[in-house]
Amino acid sequence: MRNPEEKKEFVREKFSSISGKYDLINSLVSFQIDRYWRWQTTRLLKEFPEGPVLDLCAGTLPLSLELARQASRRLVVAVDFCEDMLRAGLAKLPNDNRRARILPVCGDGEELPAGENIFWGITVAFGVRNLSRTEKGLREMWRGLRPGGKLLILEFSRPTNPVVKPLYHFYLNRVLPRVAGLVSGDKEAYEYLASSIAEFYEPETLLTMMRQAGFSKAFRRPLTFGIVTIYVGIK
Repeated sequence: MRNPEEKKEFVREKFSSISGKYDLINSLVSFQIDRYWRWQTTRLLKEFPEGPVLDLCAGTLPLSLELARQASRRLVVAVDFCEDMLRAGLAKLPNDNRRARILPVCGDGEELPAGENIFWGITVAFGVRNLSRTEKGLREMWRGLRPGGKLLILEFSRPTNPVVKPLYHFYLNRVLPRVAGLVSGDKEAYEYLASSIAEFYEPETLLTMMRQAGFSKAFRRPLTFGIVTIYVGIK
């Protein structure tokens, strides 16, 4: 991928190709720990039980559902630039009151389809790696938050534990692409997943980028031996 626009089109195409089996594969390859990661992330917005929040790179809406489940008066605007992912999520929405409180919007995280100072919280689960211009995306997130609002980025990271590290790298690079490729029919999509994790920013670099985008406070919380990290930014 030679430039940001090529990356954007590649990512959209790959997510479109796996949208129908995306949730199944996530549960399979993460041994359903992804549900725990999303639960932990969403709990960090408990001080904002009402009003609008934005779930950016919402995909098939798993985090949007958890955001709506944990706060019965919360409105969730779910934005993703891959329409097929949103449609797959909509088809699986439960027939309860969350359905009316999740508003899917096909849009670009680098040009948010929203005004300034709108959201009490913004969440991004496993989507920051897919932005073609990370700095621009972070500035847009800052713009969309209300003063005092909170950004939560849930993202894969690279564990440093000497026991966990080699096992994780073997699983990520050898096992996951083969298993997920067989189930989804698109091995390349999961080879991209592994390479994007390997090439992603170091945690302190991403925190510095968040501060440069305008967040007055930025810190992180590793989970599951550092396999994933929650990054927190306060406007």
